[in-house]
Amino acid sequence: MEIAKFWRNRKHEAVVVSLREYGGRCLVDARVHFQDKDGRLQPMHKGISLVVSKLPELSAALAKAEKKARELGLLGPDGADD
Repeated sequence: MEIAKFWRNRKHEAVVVSLREYGGRCLVDARVHFQDKDGRLQPMHKGISLVVSKLPELSAALAKAEKKARELGLLGPDGADD
């Protein structure tokens, strides 16, 4: 189940966040996708999959990274870099 998608760069690579099941376990997956010749997004090996129970820890780590990036002036108020 796709949860979110955003463009990673201008090379038509996107990051897709999804919830899925593998081997009887529920996973959260954040994976880089590339656009094939037909314009469809295809997954790459680049990414991370974690059991859903680790999602709160991942979310907290990303929130800390965002806060630090703002403190260092790396992110503007709307989330974009300056």
